[in-house]
Amino acid sequence: MNATPIKVLVIDDEPPIRKLLRMGLSTQGYDILEASNGKIALEMLAEGPALIILDLGLPDIQGHDLLRMIRGRNESVPIVVLSSRGDEAGKVQALDLGADDYLTKPFGMDELLARLRAALRHQLQVQGERPVFRSGDLSVDLVRRIVKVGDKDIKLSPKEYDLLRVLVQHAGKVLTHRFLLKELWDELTDAQYLRVYVRQLRQKIEADPERPQFVLTETGIGYRLRAAD
Repeated sequence: MNATPIKVLVIDDEPPIRKLLRMGLSTQGYDILEASNGKIALEMLAEGPALIILDLGLPDIQGHDLLRMIRGRNESVPIVVLSSRGDEAGKVQALDLGADDYLTKPFGMDELLARLRAALRHQLQVQGERPVFRSGDLSVDLVRRIVKVGDKDIKLSPKEYDLLRVLVQHAGKVLTHRFLLKELWDELTDAQYLRVYVRQLRQKIEADPERPQFVLTETGIGYRLRAAD
């Protein structure tokens, strides 16, 4: 960890969850700020958290409304939302409003820590974007538009490359179908086009397209490119 602890704002109305997160994150060197409702959370933004963990089920302000308010005040702080199992629509809405990732309750601390590290890494990437992305055997040179798996050059169509470029620029972050459609086509385009290009891209960069290691499916939500090494 850095000499200066990373501040994490935990917004959750359940004391047992806050205690779990406080204990788990503190042992990793994070500095924990806590808010039991939306009003306190908005006040705590003045403390300058570097990360936010947001439970969508709050007693005073609807979670998505609070997310919108936070993004209105801070466009870049990484936000990981906590949601109930099976709430795909809520997760998609949160991601479209600017959340960086989500976890479904109940969750494991190791998974949460991995998501937090990925969110921080993605923010650093955006601030000083690296021209060459590497994840396992996959490398993507965004300047020269060269894609390789191991030593093998991969030839992609313009649209396949555009899809991979967007995934690389947001590596480690789950991207909704709507976001990808908006980036690559008109937002109203049928999602089937996206599935076709994801399948074609996997055929070219995955050792086993049926069990992808790079372009991962987030069921009912979208896709995530495996984070950079």
